[in-house]
Amino acid sequence: MSNDNQKNHLKAYGIVYFALEVDIKSKWLLNYDGGAFLIENNKLIQKECKIRGVSYQIISDAKAQLILQEIAAPSSNQDAVTLEKAPKIAVYSPKDKMPWDDAVTMVLTYAEIPFDVIYDKEVLEDKLLIYEWLHLHHEDFTGQYGRFYGAFRTAPWYIESKLRSEKLATELGYNKVSQEKLAVAKKIRDYVIGGGFMFAMCSATDSFDIALSAEGIDIAEAMFDGDATTINYQSQINFNKTFAFKNYQLIRNPTTYEFSTIDMTRKRKIPKTSDYFSLVAFSAKWDPVPTMLTQNHTTLVKGFMGQTTSFDRSTVKSNVLVLGENQVNREARYIHGTKGKGMFTFYGGHDPEDYTHRIGDPKTELDLHPTSPGYRLILNNVLFPAAKKKKQKT
Repeated sequence: MSNDNQKNHLKAYGIVYFALEVDIKSKWLLNYDGGAFLIENNKLIQKECKIRGVSYQIISDAKAQLILQEIAAPSSNQDAVTLEKAPKIAVYSPKDKMPWDDAVTMVLTYAEIPFDVIYDKEVLEDKLLIYEWLHLHHEDFTGQYGRFYGAFRTAPWYIESKLRSEKLATELGYNKVSQEKLAVAKKIRDYVIGGGFMFAMCSATDSFDIALSAEGIDIAEAMFDGDATTINYQSQINFNKTFAFKNYQLIRNPTTYEFSTIDMTRKRKIPKTSDYFSLVAFSAKWDPVPTMLTQNHTTLVKGFMGQTTSFDRSTVKSNVLVLGENQVNREARYIHGTKGKGMFTFYGGHDPEDYTHRIGDPKTELDLHPTSPGYRLILNNVLFPAAKKKKQKT
């Protein structure tokens, strides 16, 4: 999985997932050759690699043992993690969204990793319980329709989307979209607390936390829900209810395409040519979880924009790990934490290979980006639940 040895990093994850589906033994070699995978030799796997264009090497049992011994050496910042079972994957997304509206849907499809699309009805009916991994499409959990009001309130797609959301909320027994979305967010919160793995990108990160922190108060202006907001609502925000963020100020102006001061999009002064973030190095043997999530063939990843591009470090809770950051701009791009028995990962930005993805832009063709480091971080999260759990060293 190094830059020199692998010609399609993204489809390689699909090969590993396929191996787990057919009960073929697999190991993830953390910090070895760019985060390589050691899979039991099998003609079925060889055939799939050839069909999907994934580079592989056949090695002897003796060579494999030497590699594992090298990795196990105390002086080596490497580890071999057994992958046990292909996780059952759910993508939370409106049924009418196009696949290219969401980077995770695109890369799962490209890597040939199966997933189910679920939405509010399924979440509220506790269908999440059958899945090990959940991705949140760039949703707005605050009931403010993505804060698109300022620029798109007269656009047919915005009007239709608002009507659909209101109709769904009514069908599900809620008076407001904000109330229905809060109920969904709380179900997802309980899923994570119970042991689920949640991955979110773009506006699904901060709007999720904002919705939880605003439970019991109205932060949506009249053009969103038909009535006034709670007086002095900022002072009533409860940061104890959030997963990742603290001490943020909500943006009150409804025409501003921004939820809060969590996001750095409007504050960052970085030209595209120098917009990168670096992955933080962790100890593979002592910190296997963040090490798995940061496996890559490079430690420097191209930046990319989104409604929520990155996170102001001052708003990130101290118990949340920063996995990727731009230190010069004091922004976190990629963060991870635990909640109850489960875990969550938030990744800023919309599409790792489309710097300023806008409504109506053409689909990203991943055949043109088979070694994308930014997309690889998404797939680390997909395989992460498959890893054999072991007790953390203390």
